[in-house]
Amino acid sequence: MAEQKLKYVNHPIPKKDAEAIMSGAPVYTDDLVPPGTLTVKLLRSPYASARITAIDTAVASKVPGVVCILTHEDVPKIRYSFAGSNYPGNNPFDRYILEDVVRYVGDPVAVIAAENEAAAIRAMKLVKVTYEQLPPVLDFETAEGNASVVHDEDDYFYQMDIGGDIKKNLLSSEGFEHGDFDAVFAACPVQLDETYYTKQNQQAMMETFRAFSYVDYSGSLTVVSSTQIPFHARRIIARALGLPPAKVRVIKPRIGGGFGAKQSLVCELFPALVTRKTGRPAKIVFTRHESFSASNSRHEFRVRVRLGAEKDGTVKALWVDSLENAGAYGEHAVNVIGLSAHKTLPLYGKASANRYTGRVVYTNTMAGGAFRGFGATQGCYAVETTVNKMARQLGLDPAAVRLANLPTVGEPMPAYYNETLNSCSLDRCIATGKKMIGWDEKYVPGSFGRKTGPHTYRGMGMAITMQGSGLTNLDACSVTLRLDDDDYYTLMIGASDMGTGCDTILAQMAAEILCCPVENITVDGVDTNHSPYDKGSYASSTTYVTGNAVVKAATQLVERMRDVAAQKLNVPAATLCFDGTAFTDGEKSLTVKEIGIESVNGQNDWLTVTASFSGKASPPPFVAGFAEVEVDTETGKVTLLDMVGVVDCGTVVNKSLARVQAEGGLAQGVGMALYEDVRYSTAGQLRTDSFMDYKIPSRLDLPNIRVAFEESYEPSGPFGAKSIGEVVINTPTPAIIEAIRNAVGVEIHSLPATAEKVYMALQNSKMA
Repeated sequence: MAEQKLKYVNHPIPKKDAEAIMSGAPVYTDDLVPPGTLTVKLLRSPYASARITAIDTAVASKVPGVVCILTHEDVPKIRYSFAGSNYPGNNPFDRYILEDVVRYVGDPVAVIAAENEAAAIRAMKLVKVTYEQLPPVLDFETAEGNASVVHDEDDYFYQMDIGGDIKKNLLSSEGFEHGDFDAVFAACPVQLDETYYTKQNQQAMMETFRAFSYVDYSGSLTVVSSTQIPFHARRIIARALGLPPAKVRVIKPRIGGGFGAKQSLVCELFPALVTRKTGRPAKIVFTRHESFSASNSRHEFRVRVRLGAEKDGTVKALWVDSLENAGAYGEHAVNVIGLSAHKTLPLYGKASANRYTGRVVYTNTMAGGAFRGFGATQGCYAVETTVNKMARQLGLDPAAVRLANLPTVGEPMPAYYNETLNSCSLDRCIATGKKMIGWDEKYVPGSFGRKTGPHTYRGMGMAITMQGSGLTNLDACSVTLRLDDDDYYTLMIGASDMGTGCDTILAQMAAEILCCPVENITVDGVDTNHSPYDKGSYASSTTYVTGNAVVKAATQLVERMRDVAAQKLNVPAATLCFDGTAFTDGEKSLTVKEIGIESVNGQNDWLTVTASFSGKASPPPFVAGFAEVEVDTETGKVTLLDMVGVVDCGTVVNKSLARVQAEGGLAQGVGMALYEDVRYSTAGQLRTDSFMDYKIPSRLDLPNIRVAFEESYEPSGPFGAKSIGEVVINTPTPAIIEAIRNAVGVEIHSLPATAEKVYMALQNSKMA
């Protein structure tokens, strides 16, 4: 890392809201609901595919306390997309708020608003709906060209050509090629062709989806929501309701977790619609069942990997072919699929040929959305598992294979939008991870690992990954920084802190430049009527994109204060030194406090600076992940004994918060690898719709997850920083899957690696 004497950045500053969280004081969306607010409930489809032929609300409307019941006949007929991403974009406009066609079990059919929850639920049960059932398409591998068409509406549209054909259930198709893959692959002495499957994992954040709405003093429709995308939410709400954006306001209080799920507009339109119809405040709170079955999830994937290599393990040709299940609606799906290749292929920098092909299909299952990793997770599992298999076939150490294939700093990465790699410590990450887990002492190549009991074996596995830092030439944000009437500052941002601590790390960056304690900087909450624009908290962007804007704003504010001080002291600005409390030339000085007081007394301008940033690059962070497991061959049970993640996120802005981010992401990756098993009935009913049926790892299921950092210095990042939010979830799955193979010799090509699946693989291998 470049030499810098940092006082606040690169230090474990406590979170600004730590005391409030520990004392139970933080205010979440449902805590802010005013008295007299209507409760909103949704009647949902029991069928995966059907046409509504009649709705009778007469009896339900007579339930005491019911204020209104709204159906597809009562809503604007405006196509929109749930996706909270840049506009215009490649998301299809394939939704109405309510429609006379339902496309998955759980699709909203009617909105019931009542004075209390009991009345709303009672009325919901009395609404009579007549359906014409249609044959659903549930298998995404047979969706394209299926006789059942998910979307056949005439007003479906998208804003750019995405290679789709909705009459055939094809949402999009895409690809790229660098070099002549066919020729290079054919010349390789080592050739692998493997296919893998991942499921629709749930984000499972603690706070379910919720929002409330009211008309404020200016007549604006105000929506208070637990959302990652306040400004995108304002735009989407305005479009779907046919309102001018200036008449919609979105406020984001504390968020109780999101992990990407709240990058979509899942619930906000329903209370907003009720407020528009009644003029009264209205709220909706999803049950856990609704959050599981009627929101969004990670996209289901099939990934085929073809790899060509030399006998020394040098990867020469790599092809990723991805098929993605969008579900019933297409939000985010087009963006997700490409990252299965763009954030896996570049890791093998010695390859002279890369190819990527991707297709996204509609099915009659719940729509996919954003989930930490956003396509890179699925691709990483497939590519890294294939590389591990190649190393095994050649009798090579998987860690050594990675080291021999790493991309080179200073060179472009053709598969990563041809961006130049300017920072990478992945070699050190691998070396540190090996040492932490005892790789050289414990790793035993071969069909079976170390025997630890009559029917238990231990094995080791590893993987590498990369992500990005925002979206190149797309993500944009602004921050406003002002000197208050004292030596205190207010930092106004539009980024949504999801509990990740972005309020704290952005204040650390400002404090570093303003030379003041972090406590002297107040970070304002997000209100689209008052906050500067930020595209939202997603795509691992806040540290890099918003952080760069903070650095610009703080630097400009110091110069503004310097100019004021020079004028007041009648000295050249260049002669003044700044120590955080005063500007001085050695003889004369003016304190920041004096400047602040004078600014509000009209003796100089009120010092406020707004700065913007849009990334011209998306520097990738990296992780080397290692796992050790024990497998019981009599039951198939896999016990994770050790999990190590070594992270290169550039300069670590806050070591405590970064460590928590990394530990949490690794734990989620463990869930994907071993536990999270989404299951549907043959009729399209989600069976795993509660924590009783959908297992995520608890503290008891996890080992002591260990994290280390190998800092690089990213020249385009704030203080050399890159992102960390998503990259940490990617390596556990391929590392654990390889550890199972290393322990007992079975390959798992579909997730999760449940005890039943491992046991059956063992039985089949014995029979073979």
